[in-house]
Formats: sequence, structure tokens, C-alpha cells
Amino acid sequence: MNLSRENLLELYRLMTRIRLFEEKIVELYPQQEMKTPVHLCIGQEAIAAGVCIHLRKEDYIFSTHRSHGHCIAKGMPFAPIAAELYGKVTGCCKGRGGSMHLVDHEWGIPGSTAIVGGSVPLAVGAALSAKMQGNGRISVAFFGDGASEEGAFHESLNFAALHNLPVIFVCENNFYATNSPQSARQPSRTIAEKGQGYGIPSRMLDGNDVLAVFESASDAVERARGGNGPTLIEYQTYRWKGHVGPSCDVDLGCRPREEHERWLERCPYDFYRQYLARDTQISLDDLNAIDAEIVNDIEAAMRFGQTSQYPRVEELYDFVV
Repeated sequence: MNLSRENLLELYRLMTRIRLFEEKIVELYPQQEMKTPVHLCIGQEAIAAGVCIHLRKEDYIFSTHRSHGHCIAKGMPFAPIAAELYGKVTGCCKGRGGSMHLVDHEWGIPGSTAIVGGSVPLAVGAALSAKMQGNGRISVAFFGDGASEEGAFHESLNFAALHNLPVIFVCENNFYATNSPQSARQPSRTIAEKGQGYGIPSRMLDGNDVLAVFESASDAVERARGGNGPTLIEYQTYRWKGHVGPSCDVDLGCRPREEHERWLERCPYDFYRQYLARDTQISLDDLNAIDAEIVNDIEAAMRFGQTSQYPRVEELYDFVV
């Protein structure tokens, strides 16, 4: 692929922002000041970065319980996320939503949802609205392999295909729904095949290869924005941490150790960093400078979250309807 220096660096910047933010949560979570459950996306950064780099600020994304990476890649600042994790009034949901319910209307993030498959019909509804208004926006649904088993997934694909909607279905297939492997839940077929059944162009790709994600997402965005309807892309990847929390679940017997180690060796972040230093005109000094800037931004965001105020007791019923 013949990407510009700007695109190459932006992909790296997005992946680094996600990786370092998630690693900071791993470092700070044991202090017990973050009370919200956290679902981390370490190991899956290439998908959020490779997709969201193509989106405009006003385009919509709808995310899952594992939402940090998508929101960061879309452009959401660190500070309101950090404050939300700490349950503070300066958080994006004023400390009431926690990790699984991030919102930033300015950046086209109406809200992530913890309901399995919940992001899919929401993205279709937003795409229908965009088409009816003719405002040129497109919509992206991020979801996991478990969501493809929900009825709402199939209803949404059928409706999107029928009405030729500007929506992209992005399946982050990490092969596990909580601790249940895909092989125990689904026949031996790809999730991409399910889209083909509705006449939707569908592909299955390596979700740890950010360049493959970039190229395929570019095609899907161009198709949606050009009025040519939806696309389904299944990106195969792997989460490093347990389903929830900062720890790994391998020692608990939730996943085979050999499988986990094999995927660690296929780190999307390390792969891309090595590629840039080896095969482009971008130096390690360039990359290290980006790293340092992001570390400072994350440190400032975490301080903001830690030092912000909690909601007052008398505000307990505010925003409750």
C-alpha cells in the first residue's frame, strides 16, 4: 500500500493512544479508585484505528462494553473518559455511566452500550436518519462475535440491505463471548458469510494488520458515502486481558495458555511499529516523540480524573427518568 507519511503517522498515533491509555488503566486500577468495571481492548487496537481514521468528525460510531479504543480513535479526548472512569462530575456522563457508557456528541459518539448486539440496530437507525436527511453522514457499528448470534443483528442487516443504508458493520471477532469460545457457540463458518446471506458485501480479514484494516475500511467508507449501501467486515483479533478487569484470565483456565501466547506474538502494535521503522522513512525518534507526547496527555487526563469532584449526594436522582 502506498500510504502518505501523514496517514502512516496518524495510524500509529491512534494505536498508541489506545494502547497506552489502556495500559495506564491496568496500572492504576488496583488502587481501587476506579469503581466501574473496565473491559479493555489491548491487542485489538488496529481495528479501531484503521476504521476510524477514515471517518469525519460528524460521522457516527456505536460501540460496545469494550468501548475505550473506538472512542479514542474517533477523536474523543482522554480527560472526560478518565473522569468518567473515576466517577466524577467532569466525566462524559457526569460520573454516572462508567466505562461501558461513553458519550461525546461533538465527536459523533451518541453512546456506547453494554447490551450485546445493541450497537448494531442503533447504527442502522442513525444511518437511516442520515439518509433521510441527506446530510452525508455514515454510521459504523462495532460489535463482537457474540453479537452475531443475536436476532437484532440479523434484523439490522436485513433492514440496512433493503434500504441501502450508509452503515458499516465491523465485527471484532476475538473468538470469545466472555469465556465461551466461538467454536462452542457457532457452526464452523465465518461471520462474514452471514452478511452475504443478505446481499451485503462482506469480508473476513486479519484484524491485527492495521494496513489491511485501513484498506478494507477505506473501501467500505467510500461505498457507504457514495450511496452504495452497507458493508460487513469481520476482523479476526484477540484480546489480551480477561473479559473484564485489568488481569489476564489464562491462569484461571478460561483460555488455553498456548493460544494466548501465540496471539501475544502477533501484537498489532509491535508489528506496525517495527514496520514503520524498517520499511518507511519514519524513524524511531519520530515514533518516540509521539509516544512521549501521548504519555504526557494521559498523565494529565488521569490527574484531571483523580482531582475532579464526585457528584453530590443531593444529585443522586438527577437525570433519572
